[in-house]
Amino acid sequence: VRGRGWVRGRGWVRGRGWVRGRGWVRGRGDAYRVGMDASGWDERYRASDLVWSAEPNVFVAEVTSSLEPGKALDLACGEGRNARWLASRGWKVTAVDFSSVAIEKARRLSEGHPGEVDWRCADIVTWSPPELAFDLAVLSYVQLPGTQMQDVCRHAADALAPGGHLLLVGHARMNLTEGVGGPQDPAVLYEPEDVCAWLPGLQVQRAEHVLRKVGEDVGTAIDTLVLATRSALGSEATP
Repeated sequence: VRGRGWVRGRGWVRGRGWVRGRGWVRGRGDAYRVGMDASGWDERYRASDLVWSAEPNVFVAEVTSSLEPGKALDLACGEGRNARWLASRGWKVTAVDFSSVAIEKARRLSEGHPGEVDWRCADIVTWSPPELAFDLAVLSYVQLPGTQMQDVCRHAADALAPGGHLLLVGHARMNLTEGVGGPQDPAVLYEPEDVCAWLPGLQVQRAEHVLRKVGEDVGTAIDTLVLATRSALGSEATP
């Protein structure tokens, strides 16, 4: 039951992390589950008309609505809700996910929608985007172990053009004890300071916890939000 947490006989369901027999599932956003390969996600996407909300993530919409449109990179895009929203606001988007079924659904869902999206099927852990090519990189609830997150963040940062922005939103480790929902494995959770350490060449504009309501009466989740910018001259951030 979406947004309702623990269900007897089924374990943790969407919005709460663990589902019996399926392992860790994505939370409220669009993220990779540790140990589930592309074929596993293909099966999940085939089983539902729409796994995730059709609306963009609230923090992605909030932060990017004030930015001047340019070229955007959406990593682990899932069914493309954030990519479609960005495209509708004038961004030229490259959206990447390792599930071929998700990418095909994203293409179908984008038919008739305004804007331009280049849908690509690739594993963001091993795929490297072109460097200095994007004005915005979005990582929405990408929950991977620290070394893999560091690599993904490095690739995303390298992809930014001078003056470009990187926005990361994900489940915070603090959520384990003070919030609700999300994965329960601390290895795939991160705090704002963790993300900042993965982005040494960028200037951090925001690094904080943000609160997100889960369902109607479940509670409040604690997420990590980091917004960082490459110097307009392309130089590294000063200490």
